[in-house]
Amino acid sequence: MKKIIALLMLLGTMVAWQCGGPGKDKLPQEFNFTPDLNLLGVDPEQVESIDSLLQSFVDENKHSCITAFIAKSGNVIYNKAFGWKDVENRIPATTEDYYVLFSQTKAITTAAFMTLVEKGLVAVDDPVSKFFPGIPDRVITKVNPDGTYETCPVTAPMTFAHLMSHSSGLGAGLVGEIRRAEAERRGAPASFSEPPSGTAPCGQRSYYYGMEYMFPTLEEVMLDLARYPLGFDPGTEWDYHISTNMLAYMIERISGKTLREYVKETILEPLGMEHTDWYYASEELERFVKPYNAVDGKLEPYTTMFSDGTVCEDQTYCEGGLGLNGPIGDYARFCQMMLNKGTFNGRRILKAKTVELMTTINYLPEVNSGGKGFRFGLGFELYNELKKPAPAVSNTAYAWGGMLGTEYMIDPENDMIVLYYINMFKREFTYPKFLSKVYELLPDKEGDY
Repeated sequence: MKKIIALLMLLGTMVAWQCGGPGKDKLPQEFNFTPDLNLLGVDPEQVESIDSLLQSFVDENKHSCITAFIAKSGNVIYNKAFGWKDVENRIPATTEDYYVLFSQTKAITTAAFMTLVEKGLVAVDDPVSKFFPGIPDRVITKVNPDGTYETCPVTAPMTFAHLMSHSSGLGAGLVGEIRRAEAERRGAPASFSEPPSGTAPCGQRSYYYGMEYMFPTLEEVMLDLARYPLGFDPGTEWDYHISTNMLAYMIERISGKTLREYVKETILEPLGMEHTDWYYASEELERFVKPYNAVDGKLEPYTTMFSDGTVCEDQTYCEGGLGLNGPIGDYARFCQMMLNKGTFNGRRILKAKTVELMTTINYLPEVNSGGKGFRFGLGFELYNELKKPAPAVSNTAYAWGGMLGTEYMIDPENDMIVLYYINMFKREFTYPKFLSKVYELLPDKEGDY
């Protein structure tokens, strides 16, 4: 009798997996951290194969530490950490460690903005000028030898869809060159690879053109950016990063709250992401993974300025394009909410139609600077047959990541989320090897279990 019951349970699991998981009214609202892997059809040897792969990355000094999380239909089939949070002091990594997430902030900022859309306060296709009359409406066409430049009117106004798909033209092209030159003349840091000397300001900042280093609030940075024309007509090209900072500033203007307040209220707190934030109390600094570079087969410590920037008295500066930090399990909750079409932790964050709008429609022109096949929705890269990190990844999957090597992916066809965290500036790109192993965990789609 026990064998029959076990067989029925296995068949039920197989049907659920092949049909994309539980029904609409049974979407997982919490993670199951203790599933029976045998009943899920997961081969323990395949799990051990992932263990061996990740441990090899540590043993070969490719990474100081790695944390990985895999959940299918809400069942956590992998949640492990390898290596050292602090190599010099031999402090082991754990799944509770904090990571600097950098651009993983972008999707959360975008989701927060979409709650304003659902409230009827703004529309995706509204011109940004409706809420910010000072937004640029001209495109740079030429830079003269004396530093002045020529412009022409935009062919179409910038919309919020342009901000969310990084196709706004803000700070792009010739404008970027002008701003970089100005930053060099001031001696300001011009990129992430050139952290400022002396005491860093509070908060994590882009340092793209040195502007962020000068101002105490995001509002002042965006007002300064708006003094320049656009680098291209909105919607005609892809230029990464700065658009989400403008989106964040628009959240503040429309909601009447700070970015940090609004994101906590609409995303972080409802999802139970208790350890994800822009700022922390000083005692939490020790929870951060130490950053490294991989150089000639060795690990070299790198600047801790970004984690250090999360602990300070003045907490007024928050960007929308970067700045959030936290453990892998927190961000997994956000990913599962998106996979669930807007609901998790017993809370509805977004409507299913909103999630579909964000994750199934490409907002970029066919040819763009992202490369052949590169597509972007509202806040996420959209994978397809031309561009994805591993062949087994479905064409319904969407994803992004952070500059220090944190990655996440949401795969609706396989009802699965995958997160892969490292904390390194210079490193080998090992994520595709890990993903290939992940998909070997899944039961055969033809039913050969």
